[in-house]
Amino acid sequence: MKEITPDMEYLSTRQSAKVLQVSLGTVQKMVELGELIAWKTRGGHRRILASSLDQQLARRKRAMRQKTTQNCIAMGIFRRIENSQELLESIQNWQLKVEMEISVDSLEGLMKAVSIAPDLIFLDALIPPVEQVHLIHYLSNNKDTQGIPILVDEGFINLHPGVMGLADENTTGVRSQHPQILKAELENGLIDQNPLIIAYPATNPELEAGPGAENRHHLLEPIFIAALNRKCG
Repeated sequence: MKEITPDMEYLSTRQSAKVLQVSLGTVQKMVELGELIAWKTRGGHRRILASSLDQQLARRKRAMRQKTTQNCIAMGIFRRIENSQELLESIQNWQLKVEMEISVDSLEGLMKAVSIAPDLIFLDALIPPVEQVHLIHYLSNNKDTQGIPILVDEGFINLHPGVMGLADENTTGVRSQHPQILKAELENGLIDQNPLIIAYPATNPELEAGPGAENRHHLLEPIFIAALNRKCG
């Protein structure tokens, strides 16, 4: 297979076909469907952006990995690194085998989720509510992630009808740049009517105190399984 090198910003249709190991006609169809980004030169020759070929190769690799592994591939977006470490330690004791990518930055986590297209996405309870709404909005609308179950804290789900009212009060989260769009999505069931939004009991007061507090992540295993079944359904 021909490799894409950093100095190759764009390739011809024939070069692209060699990279993807498909026919010229298939490349042309991929361009028409928007799966590859291309333009035409003054002479009428089609040129395809190398980065879009990289993305296609990544999608193929991801699909092959998901077909050949029985593990759950998860993406976790956290506010603090220690929270992710607690969950990772708990996962080691699960019967369900989970490979989890971690990010402690929402924007980075969003980009990773789009790139990896995991089996499920876990949003940490400490992520500010308005920021969680943004994440759910973009994950639910991106073609690479819109079919992926999203695990969110049940306290956030209970809070969400008034979450937009927190925008002015929330100094640590992301201020909404499109408040009307997000407000409309909330009213139209962005969370309530979305079967891929699954609650987990991270903020249950009974789990935050007492001898079982440190083991609360063990309760997530059946929720992860339910999320996987929801995706398959």
